[in-house]
Amino acid sequence: MKMNFRWYGEGNDEISLDKVKQIPGVEGIVWSLHDMAAGELWPEEKVKQAINYIQQHGFNADVVESVNIHEDIKLGLGSRDQYIEKYKETLRLLGKYGVKVVCYNFMPVFDWTRSDLYKDLPDGSNALFFEKSKISKIDPIELIEDMAKNTDVTMPGWEPERLSHLRETFKKYEGFTAEDLWSNLKHFLQEIIPVAEESGIKMAIHPDDPAFPIFGLPRIITNKENIGRFLKLVDNPHNGLTICTGSLGSIANDLVDIIDSFHDRIHFMHIRNVKRFDNGDFIESSHRTCDGSVDITGVVRVLHKHNYEGYVRPDHGRHIWGEEQWSRPGYGLYDRALGIMYIHGTWDSLEQLKGEKA
Repeated sequence: MKMNFRWYGEGNDEISLDKVKQIPGVEGIVWSLHDMAAGELWPEEKVKQAINYIQQHGFNADVVESVNIHEDIKLGLGSRDQYIEKYKETLRLLGKYGVKVVCYNFMPVFDWTRSDLYKDLPDGSNALFFEKSKISKIDPIELIEDMAKNTDVTMPGWEPERLSHLRETFKKYEGFTAEDLWSNLKHFLQEIIPVAEESGIKMAIHPDDPAFPIFGLPRIITNKENIGRFLKLVDNPHNGLTICTGSLGSIANDLVDIIDSFHDRIHFMHIRNVKRFDNGDFIESSHRTCDGSVDITGVVRVLHKHNYEGYVRPDHGRHIWGEEQWSRPGYGLYDRALGIMYIHGTWDSLEQLKGEKA
């Protein structure tokens, strides 16, 4: 496996690449142009500059997360094809500069949803929290306002320009079904996967977070059955998966079985743990298996079983040692670094055991 670390760019992330360099075994930086709105064509000079900066610090820039998809594509509006063409051109550009994997999602309106960015935990740390009863009752506009009060950094999927016309966007989704979303996703894939293949890029769809409908909006990349359906929409190795153990772990999915079943189509792994509660709430926990509801040890074991050579990053960590004062919610330095070492330690132990058996 190739260990990576998500980074939000020079001048946009309090964590420097010099600090990331001190985490053992990190080979690459997962990046994006976070100032680009969904549907815009990425400028070549900005792409070149971002990749050069990463490479100058000794990392590869193989993985982009994300090239956001314009809402008109998800809605299947008549204007979608102009945005799909820009998406294709961006893929060609990224392929030109050596990008190998593009992570994206097809979630309507919201990229991810939480009710609290800094929920206190018993050990004194805090973490992203989803309170199901609150989300089921709150107006989405009110939720956005609450989020804006609690952080002054941009968050992926919650960009102001993306949410500024929220009521209008929700109006467009009235009567919109999961089957509509499936149909529009198929059209998108049929258009872009040939370009991705020509460009040497593997597309890796991210599961929905959380893995169930919210605010009356459909969610479709949520479980084993739907993942299997997705892969058949365009049955091509360049149409693949990001398996996020936290997103799929927001409900009682068997992550080990999912990875075992689709291992040859997994191009990117987000490894994190969440603790689920009987009432549907969940909170981010440490990566350690016993601290949450996801079998992180089993996840790494099944990846090792298949000699996984794809890309991995630790996903959301808790905020520890006071880093919530300066870090992006879910994306501090310390707990993600601890998560990397937990993943490495599990993998290294499995390697040693394999050597002893041989």
